[in-house]
Amino acid sequence: MPENRLYVSPDGQDDWSGTLDRPFATPHAAQRAVRALTAEMTGDIVIAFRAGVYHLEEPLTFDDTQADSGTNGFRVAYQAHGYGTADQEKVVLSGGREVTGWSAGADGVWTAPIGELEPRRLSVDGRPAARAARTTGLPGSVTKTATGYVTDSVEPQSWPDPSGLEFVYPGVYPWSEARLAVAAISGDGSSTTITMAQPAFDNAKSLYDSKWYGAGGDGTWDGLAAPSVLENNVAFLGEPGTFAVDRSEPGGHVLHYRPRPGEEIGKTTAIVPVLETLVSAKNVHDIVLRGLTFAETNWSGPNRTGGYLHYHGNSRHERGEFQKIDMGADVGYLHVPAAPTQLPANVLFDSVSRIVLEGNHFTRLGAGGLAIDGSTAVEVRGNVFDEISGSGIAVQASARVTVEDNLVHHIGTEYRGSPAILVFVSEETTVAHNEIHDVPHNGIVITGGERAKGTQVIGNLVERSMSVLMDGGGIYLSAPQGSSFAGGAVVRGNVIRDVLTSYNFGLYADYGAAWITVIGNIVCRADTPIVLQVGPPLENVAFIGNFWDVLPDGYDDPPKTVTVAGNTVLPKETFDEAIKADPAAADILARAGRRV
Repeated sequence: MPENRLYVSPDGQDDWSGTLDRPFATPHAAQRAVRALTAEMTGDIVIAFRAGVYHLEEPLTFDDTQADSGTNGFRVAYQAHGYGTADQEKVVLSGGREVTGWSAGADGVWTAPIGELEPRRLSVDGRPAARAARTTGLPGSVTKTATGYVTDSVEPQSWPDPSGLEFVYPGVYPWSEARLAVAAISGDGSSTTITMAQPAFDNAKSLYDSKWYGAGGDGTWDGLAAPSVLENNVAFLGEPGTFAVDRSEPGGHVLHYRPRPGEEIGKTTAIVPVLETLVSAKNVHDIVLRGLTFAETNWSGPNRTGGYLHYHGNSRHERGEFQKIDMGADVGYLHVPAAPTQLPANVLFDSVSRIVLEGNHFTRLGAGGLAIDGSTAVEVRGNVFDEISGSGIAVQASARVTVEDNLVHHIGTEYRGSPAILVFVSEETTVAHNEIHDVPHNGIVITGGERAKGTQVIGNLVERSMSVLMDGGGIYLSAPQGSSFAGGAVVRGNVIRDVLTSYNFGLYADYGAAWITVIGNIVCRADTPIVLQVGPPLENVAFIGNFWDVLPDGYDDPPKTVTVAGNTVLPKETFDEAIKADPAAADILARAGRRV
């Protein structure tokens, strides 16, 4: 069938016809033209983007009520010109704006007015800049109070714009990291009082109220005792490539940036993210996005609520009550959000079907990268996710979603409990042949529940996970995954190497995980390859034919509901060589990772 092809170019005009020689200038103009054509499609409609950066003033929104879907068995494809060929052009859909009006101070720090913006990210010549940070915590002897902290140091009284400060608590629970805003700093010649923003601070005290006696704990641990890292103050601008936002003047915020060597005013381009949603689709079908770069978005959630109270994965507390989880008198207790809120994504597909996302690049994004929610028959193939504040890919309450051959690395740069790939209470999801490396916590997370069944986690390569937080693994599964082995989750042919922080597990079935078959995987250089004793206990979990470099604790006496059989321990010191020498293991290794 003939396809209908439209063109978009930075050199075009929106009142042109959209042909190759008279292209549209913006994606929104092309979308309007598509809407006039979809009712009577006799072939695919292809919108080809010529090379360039498209700065979006508003999100690109797909809505079935606006005739955005493909019809009559055909698809609408938004793609880079020359997609799939050696001549494919580089196309960027950006939610940011260029910073202008720079001036340099005597200390070498550049400043520029940014109005009411409160960016949490900054890109300079396409490279992420870091928020200015003090990584040694609060100075002096610190005491937590009902409203914040007191220290015998007077140094914090010299920090400008204290209400822009954010305190960071890595390991507030071993698998969590909290962020809390400062409200005010006051003091005298002998001490400083720091008052934290409310209600976030009180909520944090309730959420992170716990006692832990296991593994030698004495129950006195307090994750909020003092922040480990302080962020976003011009007093911390010591390192090149760092920035801070001074909000002292309402509506007249000033961006401060310490340049890297070689950067010059007038020649260096700095982009602040503005949009919080770059692409949003709801109730649409038969749409393809391929060969596009999605970049430069913000997320102001922590600024609005006074903090980021992370619990696990993409979930956090924003409002509501807390639930106490009693783990037994000899273990302790903790609290969880009774109604957790999920981290949003800057590219969101909600209640969609027959969608393909292929060969795209998600980068420099301020929330999660991509979310698939309540959807069916979605393919996420051959994309790259990097430099993202939250998770790379999140699939929630969906069915028949395929996540294959993607590269996910350096995500969770700000919300560091975020997994690279999350599948949350979904069915018949396939996560296969993805490559994941250099992530702060779990590589792949599969959470179960009433709807979960038929998940396939196959042939993934996960390296250097758990670089910041603890109590996780390369692949993590929790709760029931269906109601039988035949309809449960299968974890097969994955390679997990170098799980970095202490107290971690390569393949981690946790918290009442059930109906899971873990077969033919390779795990090395983790604290332990699997864990057999968790609470609530594992039910109907089988570990068969795996290769690892240490015998898991309790292997010879597993729980009655857990099967361990045919697994092979190879020498830790020569594990890599031993894997290659074993034909079955070498075949697993050769097949793991991306096929593109």
